[in-house]
Amino acid sequence: MKNDTTTAIQSLLDRSVAQAGLPGILLEIRDGDREWFGTAGVADATTGRRRTPQDRFRIGSITKTFVATVLLQLAAEGRLDPDDPVDRWLPDAVPEVTVRMLLNHTSGIYSYTDDPSALNGQESHPPDSLVRIANSHPAAFAPGSGWAYSNTNYILAGQIVERTAGRALADEIAERITRPLGLTGTYLPRGSDPAIHGPHSRHYTKLFRTDPAAPVHDATELDPSMFWAAGGMISTAADLNRFFGALLGARLLPPDLQQAMVDTRATRGWLPHAAYGLGLSSLALPSGTTVWGMGGALFGSWTYSYGTRDGAQLLTVNSNGDWTDGGWDDPIGIFTELLDAWVS
Repeated sequence: MKNDTTTAIQSLLDRSVAQAGLPGILLEIRDGDREWFGTAGVADATTGRRRTPQDRFRIGSITKTFVATVLLQLAAEGRLDPDDPVDRWLPDAVPEVTVRMLLNHTSGIYSYTDDPSALNGQESHPPDSLVRIANSHPAAFAPGSGWAYSNTNYILAGQIVERTAGRALADEIAERITRPLGLTGTYLPRGSDPAIHGPHSRHYTKLFRTDPAAPVHDATELDPSMFWAAGGMISTAADLNRFFGALLGARLLPPDLQQAMVDTRATRGWLPHAAYGLGLSSLALPSGTTVWGMGGALFGSWTYSYGTRDGAQLLTVNSNGDWTDGGWDDPIGIFTELLDAWVS
C-alpha cells in the first residue's frame, strides 16, 4: 500500500478523535500477505492505554455473516435447503417464510430490537423470548414481498443451526470457522456472560444522545444474550480480515452457495448505498468502487469489515465509541471516508 494512502488514513484516524470526539479507533488493512495497523485515541479513557492489534471488541451484526456461513455449510452437506420453510425446523414459525428469507431479510418478521420496553422488562433473553417479542407485533409485509432489516431473522437462523446440527451455535461457529481459520480472538459468548475475555478496549456509549455534552457510559460489560445470533460475537480486526478473506475468497462455501450469498437486494433504511445478500452486503463508495463485507454496531462498539470481491484486499475498522461530533452524523461517515481513502 502506498505511503500517501497510509498517511491519508492515519490523518482520518487522528481527526476521528480530535474532531469527531471518539474515544479511540483502530484499523487494520490486509493486502495479500501484507498488513498495516493504525490507531488513534485510547482503549481506556481512565488509564490512557492505547488500542492495539490484539484488542477484542463486540462486532454486532457482523455476527450475522458467521451465522449465515455456518447455515449455508449445513446446506452444502445436504442437511437443509435454503428454500426450506422455517416451520420445518421451528414448528411455531411463520409457515410461508423460508430459510433464505431469514438470511436476506425478506421475511417481513418484526425485529425484536424495535421494542426496547419489552427487552427492558426481562432480566435474561433466551432466544425463544426474543422470538415471542417479535411475534407479539404484526409483520412488516408478506413474506418475500419486501425488504426490512430484522434481528429476529438471525435469532431464528441461529435456532435452525442448533436444531439441524444438534449442538450449540457457539460450538458450530468454533468447529466450522474460528478454529480452522485460526481466529483465536473470536467467539460467541455463551448465555449472559457479560465479559469480553482476553485483551480488549473499553466500550463507551452516549445511549444514542447527540448532544456533545451528553454523559458517556461504559458499556464494556453487558448481557449479550439479547443479541446472540443477531449480533453477540466478539472478535479482533485481524480475525475479521482473515474471516472475510476466506469467505470472499471462496474457501468456505461451494460455488453455488457462494453465488447465492452475493445475490443481493437493494436495502431500505439501513447502511447508505448498500445491497444485502445472505448475511453479506455490498457498499457502493463515493469513489464508485464497490466493496463487500458487513458492518456491526452495539453500545460503544461500531465496526466495518469490507474488502474486494475476491477477498485479496480487506479493511476492518472499529471505534470504541458510538457517537461523533464535528460534522459526522455517526461513525459510519468516518468509516466510509476511510474506505474511500483506501480504495482511491
